[in-house]
Amino acid sequence: MSLPRALRPALGALAAGLVLAALSHPIVASAVVAGLGEAPRRALAPAYLGALAVHHLLLAGLGLGLVAAAGIGLAILATRPGGTVVRGGIDTLAAAAQAVPPVVVVALALPVLGFGGPPTLLALVFYGLMPTLRGTVGAIEAVPADAREAATALGMTPGQTLARVELPLAAPAIVETLRTALVLAVATAAVGALAGASTLGTPIVAGLQNQNTVPMLQGAAATAALAFLCDAAMVAAAALIRR
Repeated sequence: MSLPRALRPALGALAAGLVLAALSHPIVASAVVAGLGEAPRRALAPAYLGALAVHHLLLAGLGLGLVAAAGIGLAILATRPGGTVVRGGIDTLAAAAQAVPPVVVVALALPVLGFGGPPTLLALVFYGLMPTLRGTVGAIEAVPADAREAATALGMTPGQTLARVELPLAAPAIVETLRTALVLAVATAAVGALAGASTLGTPIVAGLQNQNTVPMLQGAAATAALAFLCDAAMVAAAALIRR
């Protein structure tokens, strides 16, 4: 049974994710470090790395949920007939939020939000809001005017037109936007280790402190693997929605 053509683009991301996941295994990571001419030291056990990956994914998923709610909500507001007044301000605010590096956001939020997940979530929202907002605005605006006019002719209210016509037609492009936001969230969540959050960035920070390359390689490879695997899942989801 052949793989549907729409799902084939996910294969590349899936293969890259699996290769990087193999690289994060302690035996493979130690062998790579030894091959680079450095004596390998203590590596992280797969079970511990897996637990960090689960925490990392949960944090990134929660961040994506917040980004999706804020970005899509603001995009809907900006694309309504009365939203043109605030659209420029919304776009400027989102651009300014992304301009602040995640590390700076985490550092500034620590005195207020404390250690752990909250400052990391704030950094995820700041960094993912602009692409989600702009991508969703573009997706809604790409809905054919004929579809809106037909909905109005059928007696639909603006809210019904949005829910039954605009959002369903824009859904594939919105999923593509959220795909980008999810990859950004997975990559940015590693910064949360600086705030004490349990993520795949934890072994990277610990490796830097202890000058141990093996856990640094494991954490970096596992983070990249998670990003590629999430990307493959979102590509598959977008393909299914198009169908």
